[in-house]
Amino acid sequence: MKVKHTQPLLMLLALMLVISVSARNDREPELNRKAARIHARALTIDSHNDTPMWFTDTSYNFAEDHRGKRPRNRVDIPGMEAGGLDGAFFAVFVGQGDRDEKGNARAFEQAVQTFGAIERNLKLHRDKISAARFAGDARRIEKEKKRAIYIGLENGYPLGNDPGNVELFYGLGARYITLCHTRNNDICDSSTDSTEHNGISEFGETVVAEMNRLGMMVDVSHISDKAFYDAIRLSKTPVIASHSCARALCDNPRNLDDAMLRALAENGGVIQMCILSNYVKTPDPNPRRDSAQAALRLKYNGFRDLTEEEMNKARKEWYAIDDIYPQKLATVSDVADHIDHIVKTAGIRHVGIGTDFDGGGGVEGCADASELGNITLELVKRGYSARQIRLIWSKNLLRLMRETEKYARKSAYHGGVKTT
Repeated sequence: MKVKHTQPLLMLLALMLVISVSARNDREPELNRKAARIHARALTIDSHNDTPMWFTDTSYNFAEDHRGKRPRNRVDIPGMEAGGLDGAFFAVFVGQGDRDEKGNARAFEQAVQTFGAIERNLKLHRDKISAARFAGDARRIEKEKKRAIYIGLENGYPLGNDPGNVELFYGLGARYITLCHTRNNDICDSSTDSTEHNGISEFGETVVAEMNRLGMMVDVSHISDKAFYDAIRLSKTPVIASHSCARALCDNPRNLDDAMLRALAENGGVIQMCILSNYVKTPDPNPRRDSAQAALRLKYNGFRDLTEEEMNKARKEWYAIDDIYPQKLATVSDVADHIDHIVKTAGIRHVGIGTDFDGGGGVEGCADASELGNITLELVKRGYSARQIRLIWSKNLLRLMRETEKYARKSAYHGGVKTT
């Protein structure tokens, strides 16, 4: 008797499943069109990528489409256009080296050279891209049918011990400084190093104050938990995590835990969701890949003090490892899970997008700038409204920038010139 009753029930459940899948498939084209409209109308800004590292290669052409090529980079002008990316913060990245007079001088020189490389590309491709310095520039440049290029300094190491260099880099276009990178510097402790300063150092306090005065966002990605809370306490303006994720979903010290997310929201700050796979989802073990990367780091001295030729060679060998020992990547759905969690914990006004493209960023379904619309599509599928998606793609970030700029205008002196 049980069999007779079970069979009709199983048939009914199977029919309901078919109807459900059919309805979902029928909705796919509609959702795709809706997402495309929202993405096209939104002002989209990526708050962090490392594309300028490619600019040191004189054979590299930012106007060339690099999709499907090896070694590949993730952001170029055709990719930005294809992916509807209206603007991006290009990182002037300097890896941490020796903290002595020689090391500081070398880091300063490397940073200045990278600023110069960005400027050269802006001039070379002035018909497609334009320098952006203030929150209002992005929309203006979008109306000119160009892509807005902002700049952030990733790692305060090039400041050396001179707080006056904050203003120098501001003058070159930097609008945030990521206080440190993967190792401690003279400003603060890193999230992936030992405790040295117990947070932000006395020199770091001076740096934060100078950034506030000038109107530079204080970037807390990469810094230790204690330094994070110090930054919130010290900064007179809201802080930004330019490329970080939620630690509750991926237990990596680079990510922010729920208490930090709530503190960031109370501060008025924004966490820009990073799509570097290892920060999105704990990677599966891949010892052969890890060994190959470790050997390459050793071969190239941790990628420090390299000539342009050596760096270009090292970069090609690094990307070759991706082809030989491919990593199982997190997905766009995993990225959206983090966004969901951040929205639930910190609120819709405190989350954005900071891909970390060309610095390791890229997930399945969003491997480069041309596929950024897939993030919007996933958010639409999850019920996010057009207004919420616009907040995520730029409005939250630009609000923070405006608050930072407003505080600087209220300062008695700005760059030696009275502004109030």
